Amino acid sequence: MSAVTPATTAWAAEQGRLIGIAYRMRGDMGHAEGVVSEVAIEALREERTGSGRVRSWPAWLTTVCVRRAIDRVRSLAAVREEYLGHWLPEPVATSRLPEDAVADREMLSLGLLHLAEQLAPEARAAVVLHRAYGMSAGEIGEILEKTPVAVRQLISRAERRLRLPAQGAARRAAPPDVARALVSALAAGEIEALLALLADDAILWSDGGGRVKAALNPIFGADRVRRFFVGVREKAVAVDPVRPFTIETLDVNGEPAFALRHSGRTDLIVLEFDEGGLIDGILQVSNLDKLQRAV
Repeated sequence: MSAVTPATTAWAAEQGRLIGIAYRMRGDMGHAEGVVSEVAIEALREERTGSGRVRSWPAWLTTVCVRRAIDRVRSLAAVREEYLGHWLPEPVATSRLPEDAVADREMLSLGLLHLAEQLAPEARAAVVLHRAYGMSAGEIGEILEKTPVAVRQLISRAERRLRLPAQGAARRAAPPDVARALVSALAAGEIEALLALLADDAILWSDGGGRVKAALNPIFGADRVRRFFVGVREKAVAVDPVRPFTIETLDVNGEPAFALRHSGRTDLIVLEFDEGGLIDGILQVSNLDKLQRAV
């Protein structure tokens, strides 16, 4: 959008927020940027042919963005079924996200974006708009063309399914001393520190996308997750007996993450903790295409 018009001015002001909405809807920054570009084109078309029907450009842009994102989620469902292995959202360095997209970090974490994949597109839109952007059921209903009552039901069911804490409550994170100990241990190639913190019901999700070797299905249970990482360590030591691992701490999607480099590859790892401070979820993104904006 180049010419200065009411539509272009509003789009420029709202672009970061729209990207935040589309990214939370899709879990893919490239697709989010594509959706927002489509919204820009649609806004220009509406301004030229709509006879001044738009009363609020920010509201109009939000509506079109959400509906386009819903359409994109539906159209990519078949593509997702053909994806090699388990699909995880694309991680993005927090510093590379638009400021408006991280003003409220609700519904931004990699774990929540992953869980939100199980929601129907309209339910996902409703909970994103409500939790991350504070929109009312009435406002969301106008976008989704549903009654406020129906929207509140969508939000309530989605919140239960995602096990979301009360709005504004902090999500569970590693205690600072635990995080420091993990970094030191992993940097030294001592993965026992990680394995010792696994909850009995820990789950590992690994996404290689066919680009690098990764578990094709989730790995359930602490014992199986331990065996997986023991195998990783053995391969890394065989490649470099002196320094099998290097590690970098990152801020990704508004939360801590690790870039674990070994055996000529990089794994981005996000840890999820239960109420007792044990690791109950590990998200490992190794697909090179998904790491461009994170490491």
